[in-house]
Amino acid sequence: MCVSQRRGRSSPGLHLILLPLLLPLSFLSSIAQGAIDIPQNYKVQNILQPPILKVTPKSHTAFSLEDIQLPCEASGTPTPTFRWVKDGEAFGPERPAYGTLRAEDEEPLASYGGFYRCYASNTLGTAVTQSVQVIVEAQPVLLKQQRVHKRAHEGESIILSCNPPQSSTPPFIHWMDKRMVHIKQSDRVMVGLDGNLYFSNLLGTDSRDDYICNAQYAAARTVLPHTAVMLTVSPNNDVIHARKPHLFRPIGSHTSVLALKQQSVTLECIPKGLPTPKVEWKKKDGSLEETGGRVEAHGRWLHFDSVAQGDDGEYECRAFNAHGSTAHSFSLTVEASPFWVKEPQNLLYSPGETVRLDCQAEGIPTPLLTWSLNGEPLTEVDEDPRRSVSDGVLILRDVEFADTAVYQCEAYNKHGSILLNTYLYVVELPPQILSSDGLVYRVTEGGDVVLHCESFGSPRPHVTWEGEERPPLLSDPRIALLTNGSITLSGVSHEDDGEYTCSIKHTNISISAHLKVYNRTVMLTGPQHVRALRGTSALLDCDFYKDRELHQYQIVWRKDTQKLQESSPDDKYTFFENGTLKVSNIQSEDSAYYSCEVFTDLDQVKASGSITVVARPDAPRDLSLSDATDHSVTLSWTPGNSHNSPITEFLVEVREEQHTEEGGWSWARMRRVPGDFDHVELSLDPYCTFRFRVIAINDVGHSDPSRPSERHNTPPAVPTMNPGGVRSESIDPKTLVITWEEMDKRQHNGQGFQYKVLWRRAGGTDVRWNHADVAAPPFLVNDTGTYEPFEIKVQAVNSLGEGPAPQSKVGHSGEEEPEEAPSGVSTSVVNSTVRVQWNEAQNVRGLLLGYKIYFQWTGPRGGRVGRSLRRQKEREGRAERARERDTLRRPQVVVVNSTTTWREVTGLQLYSQYQLSVTAFNSKGEGPHSSPHHFSTPEGAPGPPASLRFESPSEKSLILYWTPPEDTNGVLLGYIVQYQQEVESKDSLWKMETIRDPGVTHSELDHLDPSSHYIFKVIARTAAGDGPPIMLRAATLLEGVPPSHISIVSGNTSLNLSWVPGERDRNHGFVIRYLRKSPGCDWMDSEVVNSTQGFYSLTGLQPGSNYHLMIKHGNDTQWENMTWTIGPVPSVMPGGFAARGWLIGLISAILLLVLILLIICLMKRSKGGKYAVKDKEEKEVESEARPMKDETFGEYRSLESDADEKRSGSDASLNESKLGSDDSLAEYGDSVDIQFNEDGSFIGQYSNRGPVPHGNESSGPASPVNAAPPPPAAPSMTSVLNRPI
Repeated sequence: MCVSQRRGRSSPGLHLILLPLLLPLSFLSSIAQGAIDIPQNYKVQNILQPPILKVTPKSHTAFSLEDIQLPCEASGTPTPTFRWVKDGEAFGPERPAYGTLRAEDEEPLASYGGFYRCYASNTLGTAVTQSVQVIVEAQPVLLKQQRVHKRAHEGESIILSCNPPQSSTPPFIHWMDKRMVHIKQSDRVMVGLDGNLYFSNLLGTDSRDDYICNAQYAAARTVLPHTAVMLTVSPNNDVIHARKPHLFRPIGSHTSVLALKQQSVTLECIPKGLPTPKVEWKKKDGSLEETGGRVEAHGRWLHFDSVAQGDDGEYECRAFNAHGSTAHSFSLTVEASPFWVKEPQNLLYSPGETVRLDCQAEGIPTPLLTWSLNGEPLTEVDEDPRRSVSDGVLILRDVEFADTAVYQCEAYNKHGSILLNTYLYVVELPPQILSSDGLVYRVTEGGDVVLHCESFGSPRPHVTWEGEERPPLLSDPRIALLTNGSITLSGVSHEDDGEYTCSIKHTNISISAHLKVYNRTVMLTGPQHVRALRGTSALLDCDFYKDRELHQYQIVWRKDTQKLQESSPDDKYTFFENGTLKVSNIQSEDSAYYSCEVFTDLDQVKASGSITVVARPDAPRDLSLSDATDHSVTLSWTPGNSHNSPITEFLVEVREEQHTEEGGWSWARMRRVPGDFDHVELSLDPYCTFRFRVIAINDVGHSDPSRPSERHNTPPAVPTMNPGGVRSESIDPKTLVITWEEMDKRQHNGQGFQYKVLWRRAGGTDVRWNHADVAAPPFLVNDTGTYEPFEIKVQAVNSLGEGPAPQSKVGHSGEEEPEEAPSGVSTSVVNSTVRVQWNEAQNVRGLLLGYKIYFQWTGPRGGRVGRSLRRQKEREGRAERARERDTLRRPQVVVVNSTTTWREVTGLQLYSQYQLSVTAFNSKGEGPHSSPHHFSTPEGAPGPPASLRFESPSEKSLILYWTPPEDTNGVLLGYIVQYQQEVESKDSLWKMETIRDPGVTHSELDHLDPSSHYIFKVIARTAAGDGPPIMLRAATLLEGVPPSHISIVSGNTSLNLSWVPGERDRNHGFVIRYLRKSPGCDWMDSEVVNSTQGFYSLTGLQPGSNYHLMIKHGNDTQWENMTWTIGPVPSVMPGGFAARGWLIGLISAILLLVLILLIICLMKRSKGGKYAVKDKEEKEVESEARPMKDETFGEYRSLESDADEKRSGSDASLNESKLGSDDSLAEYGDSVDIQFNEDGSFIGQYSNRGPVPHGNESSGPASPVNAAPPPPAAPSMTSVLNRPI
């Protein structure tokens, strides 16, 4: 029985029944016809193995007995024995288990020279090694030499010879100096293949006495240094003559070189000459680049690392310099020692099989083949009619167990020999079923399934199959029996579901297999054929059905044959859970076939669709002109690629180049042509130069324009049309200006082009036409009267004649301004809207374009407002109110661009007086104004108060301050104050206070909850009603305390302190106490600091010093800290107090300066008396002004208050002036912080003081970080001067 041949497979071993036995069977690497392969899972009790050589000897040269070592190792079962044959005779005893041959000390070295073979044998055969040669030599010895001294002149050539002892292993030659440094080689100096040192030409620097040739014998592990050669190079007294190149090596003009394939070979050319020649190599019968040759050794060698058959041929080296050249040719012949082309394999066979062993070898010359059996040539073995040998093929028929043996195939030619051992092993093995029992095979309906029953044995066992309650299986045409015993069932149906039994005949060996049949997977909706625009997205469906018991499945999408990878939703491909594929941002390369494959555990189904990407067509090409006449030409073109969307039409564009400058050329649309046409006849204007281009259009869009056609010229003709837009544009009275739209130069149709202008008075008695020829518009006719009608027309004329008769139009001479104003002006007012009416204007003296209505606000109704109200409005800023009045009084113009005689005007100021007038206008301007017409607007509800703020004098009270509305829209009657407490559960009731005095702009609210916030509203009132409210969310302020969490940033002479003020805390003044931790230093206090500042810079400190800081609140310490300033510790000045004279002088000067300033200020004050501003404040205090509590300004306590809230009489007077004076500085802000300069003038901050941003303000002296603002609390010179004397 035969099985098909299989190559390239190897088995790691064979198994025993009880214990796995790993056998390195190389015969399992390949199966030949008739051979058997023992499966890996086949279990055997034991099996023998013929001998297989593992390590074989090699030919070598022996210089001592230690070099006599010929390895020979083999595997096999039973363990092989070894014997050696030398020169055809047995050498030494037979060796069990170990075959390596070593020299014995009592034998002389010379007795070991010869040819050797190793034989490894066991009961199954004998393996033989290839014949190897051992060459015996003595160690190389250098004979005594005389010292050599060579002399030569500069420019000459010379050879330093090296003649080492001869050996079968040639030495490596190294030229070195006495320091064991290699002689430097170049294209002038180099070592040849023969070991000599060649100088192409000598230099003076070549003189030395230590040129040493070292011969290295690698096999003998010996280096022999020759006697040093002295070389003396003498200067050449004569002129050094240059020489053409000659060759040191090789000699003659041609050399034949024999090389063996895959060995290295070097062709050498060493030239001499002056200057140093260069060497070039070439292959005379081919290209040098196509060979394996590589130029080395400065161009002197052509080296082949592994010469190939293609390197065979003729080569040439050429040495040249400026004075000539010389050449040498080489014939390289490549031959080869034998090498295997086909090798027989180690195989197992069953009895009765036919064995074929193929053994083929190649070489140059062609090798001869011989066969041996267990080391004996077949010619010396008994003939067997079952065995035949022909051309390296050995065939043995009907093999038996006794035919087990090792065969040797040997190939040889003049360059050597090679040998292969191949064994033939005839074996008997009991049958076994190797497939597992009880396997369940799953398959879908209609599919194919293989039920495994792999069996093995030698001879091959016979397998049968049976099914439960079924006829013999092998009678079913859908079932096929495989060679290994398995069966294939095709076209499976649900009736095939069940159990099957496989057994080996004449044994009790059997297994069972179970077949489970499922519904097959079906594609319900596959991908469609989609056409998509470039840049859009496309969806491809993949809807399928599978058996519900098949849980695992996979959907694979492919573009053509490439699998698509799932990506993020915003990437190219998106896979949805239902199998749909989304392709985003489609481009031309996305046009392809797309397939959806659904894989389950048992089957797969596939459906395909496509995406066709459509895009704009490519531009047409190859434009040409034909069939030209005076007024037409035929344009043809070749359409471009339509990109999967048929071209629907072509757009022909034209460019005229004769009548426009090159920079002004432009393309214009000329014709549309159906998409199935590739030519069109075009009608052309005379006397022009044209170029054409074509644009293709499909459903996607327009292509790029084609390249322009060649130029085409047309002859001149009379004008075919007249200018358009003939009209009068008269400006000046008594003048008629006739103008028209100039004709394009392409419409002149020839040279000498002009316009013939014709005119006559409309409706006149004279029917004759006046005319004149002009080159361009306009044309003027004088003495026509004001706004008189004329018939006008313009005709085109050139040197060939006139154009068609033109049609006349009516125009007018110039206009003048209207002479009369509109009459009958009347108005009707509704709230802030007025409707103005008038009679139609007369004597316009031109074309009436419309009317203009001039409005002017003349003031409020009712005259002056109350003094207190006026005063509060003045507090908002006199300058701002003056600007508003100027804006209101500025006349406003409403233009009516039509002949209608009425117009409604909206947005007027309520409770105001207005006057208006109306004018008519034409193109020349306006006529006179109508008589002034007066009207007034009614009273309306006021706007919201302009501002709203609050102060909190205590934790349960709050004062609201507001300013009157900017738009009172009538007589202000008073205010309504509403407030509501914020409650979490629900809104509380609104409380309300009505103020009937419009001059009162504040309200004090008591009994408030300190823990709650409130919503406050203030509403202004007039007789017309209540205005919209202004709203504020606020809460009362709590008693302030000094800060307890302070951050410190140290400087050289300062400490920057910062803290976060309480959100609802009133301002609290405190003092920072500080003590320098140094002997003799006392506690010092800073100036009064406000808690709302959030920052203070403590300056004037000593660098590099330790300070103790403290803030007290009453008798308790609120905060304290120890910190250091930055910088070096100040040095102590020597001496006592007397040494500090400079300091005493400085203090004295400062005190004197302060005293002088005090005297000057007192003199000015006594001279000026009361301040003029203060006098004015005292005079204008009114009864409604109430004094403010001196500890609060805005939401914060005044920076000038202290803990006991004591104020002087002047302070109280000053506070009264803030409320009661019309001209008080309080008019310019919500609160005032007032100080006086030394000359008695005011300085102050006219704004609400809020928390000071960190790092921006400090109440202390200026620091490098902060500019120092005016001290808010510490007594100043001005406060001292302000006290009563």
